[in-house]
Amino acid sequence: MRVLIDSAALIWWFAADASLGPEAAAVIEDPGTEAYASVASVWEIGIKQARGKLTLDVPVPELMEAALITALPIGMSHAVIAAGLPRHHADPFDRMLVAQAQVEGLVLLTPDAALRRYGIPVMDARI
Repeated sequence: MRVLIDSAALIWWFAADASLGPEAAAVIEDPGTEAYASVASVWEIGIKQARGKLTLDVPVPELMEAALITALPIGMSHAVIAAGLPRHHADPFDRMLVAQAQVEGLVLLTPDAALRRYGIPVMDARI
């Protein structure tokens, strides 16, 4: 399976938070899974840290490397698709993840059920 892990699920994974469901955790842990995190998620997490809403003991890139999660850069095609998406969701970070999942053919691992409205494969991060 090829998955794009959204910011909330990524934070839960890093923090070993029980909010991340066992099936979602098993997908991330599976050696056969190609796991990706968008640089948009890294940016979003950095904003939360800068505002004092989140504390992580280890820098995100190091956490990703240790978990074998590959950084997914934002490309031109991602930006074009994200800009043209219907307004089902207002969060620009989530809209970028939808575009990246669409362009790259990835399953989006997220607790946000509203993102299903975009017609991309979504796995609930809470299960």
